[in-house]
Amino acid sequence: MTVVDWTRLPLARGTVDRAAHRRADPRTLVDGWADSSTRLVLVRDGRLAVHADDAGTRLATPAPQDVPHLAPGRAPDGTVRVFLGVGADGGAVHALVLPDTAGDVDIEGVPTGPADPPGVIWSTLRDVGHLLDDEGALLGATAVGLAAWHERHPRCPRCGARTEPATSGWTRRCTADGSEHYPRTDPAVIMAVVDDDDRLLLGHATHWPARRFSTLAGFVEPGESVEAAVRREVQEEVGLPVGEVTYQGSQPWPFPASLMLACTARATATRITVDHDELADARWFTRDELAAAVDAGDVLLPMRTSVARALIEQWFGGPLGPSD
Repeated sequence: MTVVDWTRLPLARGTVDRAAHRRADPRTLVDGWADSSTRLVLVRDGRLAVHADDAGTRLATPAPQDVPHLAPGRAPDGTVRVFLGVGADGGAVHALVLPDTAGDVDIEGVPTGPADPPGVIWSTLRDVGHLLDDEGALLGATAVGLAAWHERHPRCPRCGARTEPATSGWTRRCTADGSEHYPRTDPAVIMAVVDDDDRLLLGHATHWPARRFSTLAGFVEPGESVEAAVRREVQEEVGLPVGEVTYQGSQPWPFPASLMLACTARATATRITVDHDELADARWFTRDELAAAVDAGDVLLPMRTSVARALIEQWFGGPLGPSD
């Protein structure tokens, strides 16, 4: 039974010509700003500028002339520009990573202020990734991932000197020794663990809100295969041995730099021993039990942008819970 199209996960649906050969050209960002066909993806405080109305939720992609206050030399200090590639319309797409401005937020802490184009709201990729069109999801994931990397790497890991963006935003160069540093991606496994009765195992992490349950997950360690990582993580978190492991698909999860490798795993035992370090609780569910718990509000499922939701609904056999 195939319920989920593993080639079209929420953040792995689109294709964009990244035109990597243009990154080293120092004119790429300059010429792009002068071109009226260029579109901009705006990121601030890890949030994307989007439009949300009766027509749906979509990236806000203003042209440079629509935001003259963000032009080179006029944008806030600390703005990072990234060439994302060439969009479906043939025009260049740039990301503008805007610096946080103290006090420049609304009552809920959401960024606001003079950098906002008309009609824009700022939303997290977690909340809106599954609502964006294919190209928007890919551009949003790329922009958010690079924004997080730039924010976390202001200093050279070799000598501690300041680094600055280079290669159209795809590297950072040390201002002291000239070394170049590249964005990293951390592989992580996420798995739907089932038993011989086809029950699904879900866990509640210690830091999650009450009633939130999801599939198990963890980072791949050095020298480890995907299958070995799945078996180790399940053993560590719930004390269960795992036999067969089957890879399903992957998608980026730029919070800040993960690539989620989705798998199904067959447990060869059923007695759960929660580690109480990463997990506070873990339970087996039949389909009827999970549906009833979700309907009653006793279990809150992971967001639809996540691979975890896809794994759960693949096992369940269809959509589960609210259509959010």
